[in-house]
Amino acid sequence: MSTTRLRSPAGEYVITSVGGEEVRAFVPAPLAPDPPLQIDGPLITALDEASRALGRFDGAIRYLPNKDLLIYSYIRKEALLSSQIEGTQSSLSDLMQHELDATPGVPLDDVMEVSTYVAAIEHAAAQMTDPSGLPLCNRLLRQAHGILLSTGRGADKHPGEFRTSQNWIDGKRPGTAAFVPPPAPEAQKAISGLEKFLHADDGLPPLLRAGLAHVQFETIHPFLDGNGRIGRMLITLLLLDRNVLSTLAFYPSLYLKQNRSDYYEMLNRVRLEGDWRAWLLFFLEGIRSTAEAALSATQRLEAMAADDRNVIEQHTGKAAGSALRVHATLMQRPVLNVETSAHLAGLSWPAVNNALTRLSDLGIVSEVTGQRRNRVFVYSGYLAVLEEGTEPL
Repeated sequence: MSTTRLRSPAGEYVITSVGGEEVRAFVPAPLAPDPPLQIDGPLITALDEASRALGRFDGAIRYLPNKDLLIYSYIRKEALLSSQIEGTQSSLSDLMQHELDATPGVPLDDVMEVSTYVAAIEHAAAQMTDPSGLPLCNRLLRQAHGILLSTGRGADKHPGEFRTSQNWIDGKRPGTAAFVPPPAPEAQKAISGLEKFLHADDGLPPLLRAGLAHVQFETIHPFLDGNGRIGRMLITLLLLDRNVLSTLAFYPSLYLKQNRSDYYEMLNRVRLEGDWRAWLLFFLEGIRSTAEAALSATQRLEAMAADDRNVIEQHTGKAAGSALRVHATLMQRPVLNVETSAHLAGLSWPAVNNALTRLSDLGIVSEVTGQRRNRVFVYSGYLAVLEEGTEPL
């Protein structure tokens, strides 16, 4: 394999032969950008607005008495959104039905991709918060990748291993691809450099570090499959590592999904023109708008739950205690069956069944199977708020 090199503002193109055809593979320059990023003017304003919005949202989650209930749903929302960017067609309801061993409304592979994302990010966060666990590092990303591709599509793409062969984005072969990441040896060097950048103590604001790291990871494309999902997972994990987020209850993929064409264009502008500033302004706007939307959703969910508790207390008489405990399980799992609710609430099946029937009569839940047995109930209004922005592309 012979190579020649052509410079680019953000790296260099390696002209190499792959499978008998000439390919221009892009090797990104190490971070931080050179010349140094100028943090001034609109970028300072955007950074300040994004930081304040994210701080308000994280503060609201941190001090909720029932924060674990929302964390469960918000992790799954991010998993769903990130997977939808890659083309999956499942919904939040599908995922939650799958977790109940109920039949989802889309192909199982689509739901499994979302389910393994949940498992991967939860594993990574658990490692990072365990004193004896792994920090945010390449080994941890490989572990997360191994879980992400543990089953379904991509399971034959060497889960948990950095690639040792050339990959590409779009096109049937490297010569016709929209973008060709660095050759495997160069990718190994680049991902090692990125790991050092993740932990650099250089005073760079965490949100800017997350934005830069995400593009660098996507450009390196160190795995044969699953790079987009791991790269977006890296945003949340880095903000958790830098104590900007206190939980995984944030879904940065919402804005990226809603602006998918601009998202890909911005990634390419960095590679072609070295335009980090435009990307960071786009990224920070995404953080700001998503944090504000997530805060609004959180407040609406809390208000809805309070209103429904009042309705339950006023209309269920002596059965209010059981109905309220079942309602609490619905806040944690907006799609559930009698068995799951009984386990979470610590109540008998008959008590839960009666409570769910009462909640259905009050219009708080809906039964979605139409069956007499193995019924599945949905906290309809609650789920509708959670599903905002998750409509399949």
